[in-house]
Amino acid sequence: MRFRSALAWTTVAAAALAAAPTAPVAAATASANCPRLSGHWYGDNRAHLQQVIDERGSCSGHGGGGRPVAAFDWDNTVTKNDVTDATISWALRHDKILRPASWQDTSKWLTDAADTALTAACGTDVPVGAPLPTATNTGCTDEIFEIREDGTTMSGAAAFAGDWNHRRTVPQYAWVPQLFAGHTVAELTSYTKKAREEALAAPVGSTRTLGTHTIPAYVRYYDQQRDLIRTLQRAGFDVYIVSAGSEPVTEVWSRGVGIDAAHTIAIRSVLDRHGRITTWNQGCGDVPASQGEAIPYIDGKRCWINQEIYGVKGAAAWQQQDRRHRTAIAGGDADTDVTFVGDATGAHLVLNRNKNEVMCRAYDDADGRWVINPMFIEPLPRKTDPYPCSTTAYNEPDGGKGPVRRDDGSVVPDQQDTVY
Repeated sequence: MRFRSALAWTTVAAAALAAAPTAPVAAATASANCPRLSGHWYGDNRAHLQQVIDERGSCSGHGGGGRPVAAFDWDNTVTKNDVTDATISWALRHDKILRPASWQDTSKWLTDAADTALTAACGTDVPVGAPLPTATNTGCTDEIFEIREDGTTMSGAAAFAGDWNHRRTVPQYAWVPQLFAGHTVAELTSYTKKAREEALAAPVGSTRTLGTHTIPAYVRYYDQQRDLIRTLQRAGFDVYIVSAGSEPVTEVWSRGVGIDAAHTIAIRSVLDRHGRITTWNQGCGDVPASQGEAIPYIDGKRCWINQEIYGVKGAAAWQQQDRRHRTAIAGGDADTDVTFVGDATGAHLVLNRNKNEVMCRAYDDADGRWVINPMFIEPLPRKTDPYPCSTTAYNEPDGGKGPVRRDDGSVVPDQQDTVY
């Protein structure tokens, strides 16, 4: 059975309290006033999350062990739809992308084909460093967004090539903050605020045309996730956001759920001496600053959590830490989140977007702590074919695909989609 029953979770909690050195009566009295989750969740998910909050939070009666930590991905985990895409959309419709001297300066992996396509579509009429007229030049808008979205040019040629660790970065994600090179953080923040206002005002389900692309026009905070974060904070948890988006963009949105910049981790651009964004990103672990070698992506999210939250330095930041230096609750929606969500010791929350590797882990439920929930707004229908866990669901560092394996090396069998 994928979940323990509510009775089983209650029994475990009772046994833990009985074994705790603090007075059980005091803990039981405190629990009556403990922060409680509200809202509609799938099945028993709310009860399972509440159990971890009660066991690990300020109402546990244990104390003295430091504040427990929870961490969540942002896009399509705390919000419905991608806030980075909303910002790019707004920027392209308001001529906020500056022309680079060479498009290949924006990414070390950008191909000749992509450079040629971008140069042809965006032109060379405006001076280097001046805004491109993307509001009217839909060909330029199309090339930029296609590369961001699919990693290909409009003609279908690969936009990125070369060597990178596919569990530490993906060039088209790193390319987003690189597109804003030449702007200050304050400028990017102002664009994001305007994009946020626009996206929150757009009706649920609405779309917009960007060049020839049709994209969601709206973004919404999930009420359940806002409530979960607030409840965790009231229960004494330190709550962090860890995103593969641009950090100034994520910070604008994370404030809306009461998370400040100090608790928001995303791609951190290196700034020049004038405070302007460059095409370089800060590094993690033993990877120095680079043009995107180590962003918060798959294993990179673990590294950034270990480094920024737990102070783990060097190569050790890429490794799973002991239980005292891991989150109690972690949540995500995609393969980009699978490592850090799997590191959580209390609950692994996954919003089902039919992503192979993370759903294989979730449905296999090796430790009995995976919590699967459909998206709270416009959930996807059931995936008709099984997840290919035994063959091609795992994202290899070299970009290949392989079987998903448990800690003991055994292969996870293919899994049916049952929570939708």
